[in-house]
Amino acid sequence: MAGNSKRTLIPGAGPLSRVPAPAAFLVVLALFGLGVWLGGAVGALLLGVLAAGVAVLLATTWPLLTPGARVLRLLVLGVLVLIAVSVL
Repeated sequence: MAGNSKRTLIPGAGPLSRVPAPAAFLVVLALFGLGVWLGGAVGALLLGVLAAGVAVLLATTWPLLTPGARVLRLLVLGVLVLIAVSVL
C-alpha cells in the first residue's frame, strides 16, 4: 500500500469521530432550514457558514476521495453556494 494516496477512512480516526452522526445531521439540517427560511443577509450568512464547513471537510478529505466522489461533493458545494446567493 506504500505510495497509494487513496486509502479508506478509518471510523473513529478523525477529529469528528466523537460527534454522533444524528447530531451532525441535525445541525446541518437546522443551518440549512433556517438559512432558507430566514432568507436575506442572515439566511445567506447561515448558508455561508454551512458551505464553509463543507469546503473544509472537502479540502481535508480530497486526497482520499475517488474522482467520482470529488465531483459529487463539488456539485453539492456549488449548489449550496448558489442557494446562499439566491436567498440574498
